[in-house]
Amino acid sequence: MDIQERTVGGVDILDLSGSLVSGDAVGLLKDKVNSMLQQGRKQLVVNLGAVSYMDSSGLGELVSAFTTVARSQGKLKLLNVTKRNRDLLSITKLLTVFDTYDTEDEAVKSFSG
Repeated sequence: MDIQERTVGGVDILDLSGSLVSGDAVGLLKDKVNSMLQQGRKQLVVNLGAVSYMDSSGLGELVSAFTTVARSQGKLKLLNVTKRNRDLLSITKLLTVFDTYDTEDEAVKSFSG
């Protein structure tokens, strides 16, 4: 898995690509989120549009990141959730936990409301 980081309108966007599965990829996301929080960056969007596959460990890491950000009085939202990953979130009832957006513009604007 690869993570690219960028900022749009004061919101930090993490573009994930590849597979979000157990192993180094999961630790990579955790480390990135923790690093951003330490820098005081608490408005995060995780772009899953290029994530081809996610297993239970990857799903657990998203939940862990969500919880960690929330405990820091921040918000973590999901962008471009593919049908396969949306189905996974729906089956696990996590679709009700995460705010999800289809466009980057909607995701960024959601922080100002």
